[in-house]
Amino acid sequence: MIDDTSSAGARLRGFSMSLPMALLRAREAVMQHFRAMLRSFGITEQQWRVLRALASKRTVEFSELVEMTFLLAPSMSRILKELESRKLIVRRTTDEDLRKINVSITAAGLRLIEKVAPHSEFIYAQISSRYGLKKLATLQAMLKDLELALSGELIAQPSGNESKTSGRLKAGSRSASN
Repeated sequence: MIDDTSSAGARLRGFSMSLPMALLRAREAVMQHFRAMLRSFGITEQQWRVLRALASKRTVEFSELVEMTFLLAPSMSRILKELESRKLIVRRTTDEDLRKINVSITAAGLRLIEKVAPHSEFIYAQISSRYGLKKLATLQAMLKDLELALSGELIAQPSGNESKTSGRLKAGSRSASN
């Protein structure tokens, strides 16, 4: 068995101790319980994310929807095309700027959410039962605190040759390679 708790002369934390990887592993552990259920309704997890976001606000401008769902714009365009072909959403240009697009959930989209909701809530109940309701609430609060603590300005990078990537990283980067 390889011990990955230290590497590169202890200058880089071990892979298993990488926060982005730990978050990805936890996300995967959660999502594996939802994927089959979503598939049974003929939707992907990304489509579900978009529908859930739209259900919370009904009409959202395209760029805001991208931000809300953490999907890349090209992926969002493909997802919206599929959802629109299934009449679950509609896209309209705004009156103020014909380049901007508003996205709205349709009655059919809301009906799909109503069908999926009990199954989704059942999975949440099972997760709460296995992990603990109080621990799950604490975890969600801690994740929100982490998000707030790290939002905004990027953490300062070391100067000099210690970091060659500092000039290339931008706020909002979705990299999870650490």
